[in-house]
Amino acid sequence: MLDSTALALYRRLAREQSAGRAPSLVAAVVRDGELVWSGARGRVGDARPTPDTQYRLGSITKTMIATLVMRLRDEGRLALTDPVERHLPGTAFGSATIAQLLSHTSGLTSESPGVWWERAPGADWAALVASLGEDATKLRPGFKFHYSNVGFGVLGELVARHRGRPWFDVVRDEILIPLGMHRTTPHPEGAHAEGFAVHPFADVLLPEPTPDAGAMAPAGQLWSTITDLGRWTAFLGGHTGGVLSGDTLAEMRTMNTVDDTEVWTTGFGLGLMVVRHQGRHLAGHTGSMPGFLAATLIDPASGTGALCLANATAGVGITTLCLDLVEIVGKREPAVPAEWRPSTVDPDLLALTGLWHWGPTPYLLRVQGDGRLTLNPADGAGRASRFHPLGEDRWLGLDGYYAGETLTVGRDATGTATHLNLATFIFSRTPYDPAAPIPGGVHESGWR
Repeated sequence: MLDSTALALYRRLAREQSAGRAPSLVAAVVRDGELVWSGARGRVGDARPTPDTQYRLGSITKTMIATLVMRLRDEGRLALTDPVERHLPGTAFGSATIAQLLSHTSGLTSESPGVWWERAPGADWAALVASLGEDATKLRPGFKFHYSNVGFGVLGELVARHRGRPWFDVVRDEILIPLGMHRTTPHPEGAHAEGFAVHPFADVLLPEPTPDAGAMAPAGQLWSTITDLGRWTAFLGGHTGGVLSGDTLAEMRTMNTVDDTEVWTTGFGLGLMVVRHQGRHLAGHTGSMPGFLAATLIDPASGTGALCLANATAGVGITTLCLDLVEIVGKREPAVPAEWRPSTVDPDLLALTGLWHWGPTPYLLRVQGDGRLTLNPADGAGRASRFHPLGEDRWLGLDGYYAGETLTVGRDATGTATHLNLATFIFSRTPYDPAAPIPGGVHESGWR
């Protein structure tokens, strides 16, 4: 960052720490997969916190559990449409699907029954399931967004069952070690911040408890540092380090449901929060546990993200701070577009490009640098999608109206492409080309 940008970021951090009365507050900015700025205000004990000081992540833990579930899906061990009963038999909420748990649309209760789980030692899986009777499902599965900490306790157990070892061991082996996140742990180790509640009417502190949450731990147990969380923020932006494919991560970032239904600003994909802010679509998650607040958000389009950690139960606008840090960088140092370079394209694929017509409407088919296709209306308005090759003249829709649909290339006896069949719609080289299999045929008198 330029010195002027770094100063603006630090001033915003300092203003939040002072106004929010945070015992300590640390933040960082990630760009293009690298941590490019970090700052700290307040004290941890008698010292300023460093990028190696641990804070509790809270619900950011859920994003790692979701990543493990998607790895299982990509390995073919489960489908997102599978009911919970297929993998964790014997629960009262077995009809909810894995996708519904990931997107907080399962209808499952938000908190585990009994005592306030965030401030008390947690029960094991058997005790948690025993406490969740028929009334634990508060809304019809799939009906609407209803945030559920319990749902991620369930997903943590699902991961443990499939891998045959505790959920954190799987997180460590499949995420933390590959990404170099060596200071992320289930309990504080080494330099760490103590969690506090700040009195609402006086400048005094009350230490908060940090017990092990037991079966609910996958919903918010982990501790981490600015350095490690920076690596995780970069991961969420697309620098996956081989932990997930780029397509799977993009799927996780795709909004499934919204929290505020009037004019949405916050929604959820698959285990990830999606935030719309000043023309940006950011992905990540927030976290809160007694004594701690956390947030990580990144704009995949620009590669710029921010992360913030505080040791206060309340008072700090942690999400707004993250968004403001991203905006400061975006305005003062706009991202430079990636350099264009020519690529090698198969001649048969190149022959497919150009003008096609859906009835009388012209469309343009293009090849992207990654070998995928895009199909867009020539005037820019209407149904547009990207397509991934399936082989043998077949392509899978990735987004837009045709997401999940198959595009098939039709050829004549010479092998020349004569039409595209996309979810039964026929695209021909000229409007209603008689040589193409147009449903209903083309009037014998032609255009007149």
